[in-house]
Amino acid sequence: MSGFKQPDFLERQQAAAKAKKAALEKFRAKTADPALADRLTARSASAAERRALKNARETEKAEKKAREAERAQQAARDAAIQAERAEAERVERERALQAEQKAARDARYAARKSRSKRK
Repeated sequence: MSGFKQPDFLERQQAAAKAKKAALEKFRAKTADPALADRLTARSASAAERRALKNARETEKAEKKAREAERAQQAARDAAIQAERAEAERVERERALQAEQKAARDARYAARKSRSKRK
């Protein structure tokens, strides 16, 4: 046994058209409201202000990042200079030590030669 259909297809279609028409009228009434225009203007102004603040923060963040990068580069340059100085000092100490060792070796050699000549 088939189910009993109270509203037939045509009635349902007409009810849907009425609902669409009512929703459209409601929308048109809202758009004609002057308070809505004021709210939209205020909303767009606040959105523009938020965008300006966001751009300012991003600019500040980029500048801070650039300053930090410059500091890091300066620190790297200072470290490289410090390393070069340390290496130069190490090389100089090594040369001085080698010269001192050579002088001691030469002195021992000369002492040994002079002892052998006296005999």
